[in-house]
Amino acid sequence: MKSPRLAPTNESPGIHRMKHSTSLARLVFCILAAARVANGNEPHLAYAYPAGCQAGTEIEITVGGQHIKEATGIYLSGDGVDLEIVSWYRPMTRGESNQLQRRIRDTRDAIIKQREAMGIKQRPSNEEVIATAGITEEQLREQEISRQRDRDPKRQPNDQLAEEVTVRVKVATDAKLGKRELRFLTEEAISNPIWFHIGRYSEVRETEPNDQSPDRVVEYTPVVINGQIMPGDQDRFAFTAKKGEQIVIDAAVRECMPYLADAVPGWFQAVLKLTDSHGREMSFSDSFYYRQDPVLFFEVPKDDQYVVEIRDSIFRGREDFVYRITVGEIPFVTSIYPLGAQVDSQSMVQLKGWNLTNTDIPVKTMTRKKFRPVMWYTAPQSDGTEIRFPLQVDYWPETFDKEPNNDYQSAQVISTRTTINGRIDYPGDEDIYRVEGGGRLIAEVEARRLGSPLDSVLRVTDANGKEIGFNDDKVDLSQALQTHHSDSHLSVTIPATGNHYLHIKDASNHGGPDFGYRMRLSAPDGDFELRVTPATIIARRGETVPITVHALRKDGFDEDITLSLVDAPVPLRLDGNVIPGTVDKLNMTLTVPNNLKLVDEETGLPQKLFALEMEGSAGKRKGSQSRTQLTRLAVPAENMMQAFIWFHLVPVEQWNLVIREGRGRSAPFSVILPAPRLVLPAEGDTILGVVPIAKQIKASEIRVELSDPPPGLSASIIESPVGDNYGIKLTSDPAEIDKELKGNLIIRVYRELTPEPTEAVPIPKPKRTDLGILPAIPYEFSQRRSRR
Repeated sequence: MKSPRLAPTNESPGIHRMKHSTSLARLVFCILAAARVANGNEPHLAYAYPAGCQAGTEIEITVGGQHIKEATGIYLSGDGVDLEIVSWYRPMTRGESNQLQRRIRDTRDAIIKQREAMGIKQRPSNEEVIATAGITEEQLREQEISRQRDRDPKRQPNDQLAEEVTVRVKVATDAKLGKRELRFLTEEAISNPIWFHIGRYSEVRETEPNDQSPDRVVEYTPVVINGQIMPGDQDRFAFTAKKGEQIVIDAAVRECMPYLADAVPGWFQAVLKLTDSHGREMSFSDSFYYRQDPVLFFEVPKDDQYVVEIRDSIFRGREDFVYRITVGEIPFVTSIYPLGAQVDSQSMVQLKGWNLTNTDIPVKTMTRKKFRPVMWYTAPQSDGTEIRFPLQVDYWPETFDKEPNNDYQSAQVISTRTTINGRIDYPGDEDIYRVEGGGRLIAEVEARRLGSPLDSVLRVTDANGKEIGFNDDKVDLSQALQTHHSDSHLSVTIPATGNHYLHIKDASNHGGPDFGYRMRLSAPDGDFELRVTPATIIARRGETVPITVHALRKDGFDEDITLSLVDAPVPLRLDGNVIPGTVDKLNMTLTVPNNLKLVDEETGLPQKLFALEMEGSAGKRKGSQSRTQLTRLAVPAENMMQAFIWFHLVPVEQWNLVIREGRGRSAPFSVILPAPRLVLPAEGDTILGVVPIAKQIKASEIRVELSDPPPGLSASIIESPVGDNYGIKLTSDPAEIDKELKGNLIIRVYRELTPEPTEAVPIPKPKRTDLGILPAIPYEFSQRRSRR
């Protein structure tokens, strides 16, 4: 794989900006000149406003969050964008406001007391008190802002939104359109991602107040309106439309921020309403089919001024309730058919929707060697717009449903190891298939996850109509943004004799040309998908960093999965790379070599960003004669919280490694390990021998801790009575140990020194220095006790 490259640094006052050449990774990495020391808290980004801009423009955006003052860089995926930090701001807190007021009061009291001692009765003016106290106009202004916030009964203080950084964004005319990943970096950590959009249409921002009288910012369409919903807010915008125009009003809300960690429901649930100049409601939407974000489709009945309104469904709001509304005669796809195709094939896909001029799109899928489960295609339109749409890709042979097939007599004959492309053509329609042969059958529907509104129901019956299998919904953890998992997954044993029928319909008897589906029929061999977090890794040369891989197992798949890097652009070391068959989540480590060159060999330019890929392979199920080895790519993802409790692995486009300046922290010793994994007793101690590397660090100064350890296992340093040798002691508590657990041990190493006592600090606290982590150590438990 070709690696991304960065061009030399161009300096400007207070800013180091890195501009990059065209590359596969499409990254921008901006470094501030004055690097600050991180305070131990990871930067958290809550929102960007506006959450996008038009290609070929320059704007300033506000990025809100927490612990972002210490950021030393910005990361943005995609070519053609320059970023520059302009300023940092945090509103005065209530405590700071009270402290300022106490300072004013104490200063006034001191002046009065001094004057009384001098026999002066005149009280000091406010201006005199403020000047004596050394309080600035800026501080008074901030105090008033703080008081106004406190007086607003709808506003709730939230530290995660308090800080604001102004960023200047300059986008090239030819910058690729679409969604970008934006992060802040500190010296030791990287923030969560938020999303920033590059669009083709003109953009405007709302101007408050616009909750009663509509905002006049829309002078022409198409246009993108950027805004924020505050508590109880409802924003209105007026635009003029002519009779016969096919207006689409598309609200992008979850596209800006998929989940809100501390809100119920766990996202901004937007509502759109359209009225005419007399206030009559013309259209309303709180979602589009399965999608939470609303869309309005409106054929204009007469020349008039129309008003679009957006609000939260239960009138919540705050700074991170950010939206982008596109208004105009824009192309919009409501459905595609078929929803997928077989690997290494050519087919025609039909698009349906509004304002489309090119609806029949020829597509060619990748070869088996370059297999990816989803491919993205573009459909150019006559106005120059390129519509992107996804296509599911599978190995099995494909067939199409043949109407009529809604009774036993006309049932279409099918066999296993087939993918059926079909449609529930009208309300109440039911497609029926006759299954050839008996045995165990897995029938899995892919519809809602591929953009179809179908809420499928599957059932299997015999020739007399007796039901022998049924499924409505099945939760699919790989679909992180789905709020209703409505695709069916049926596992059933079909008798070897007699005719049997597989039925599919919509749960609410809905139907229509948009209600497409793909139904995969197979034997229960099982399968898996992989997710890797974090999606962007920060490391220095010589450093070992932890990563986590999630195995999303299907149909009882319980084989070991061996992970490896695909065409790694640099010689990285992956430790603990086997996910045991009983494990769904595994922590492992990635080590960057000490001698890594940060110069591109082809261009001679500095190179600090590398695009990575990981794949997992698993052999046949035990006893299976039909399945060959499975290989699946690991999709990079972010683990996002929804509504205080749920976590979702939200995919991002690329898995990246960012190399920091300097040498990384490394443990002062290496561990002597048995192969292929360490066997721990369920009770007692295990001693790991070590080979000291840093002789200047004494054994008595070293501390170790297990990161995310199995219950009942602890680690400590044990010293040898002779010399300065030492080892790591792992202690198993039988009351807590789960003997069936397998996985990796991640051990973090510290140096702990206690300062000399002083008169001011007679009992000083020990100070710890992080020395990094050890490469992952694979382990399992034995049933035997260790000898003491």
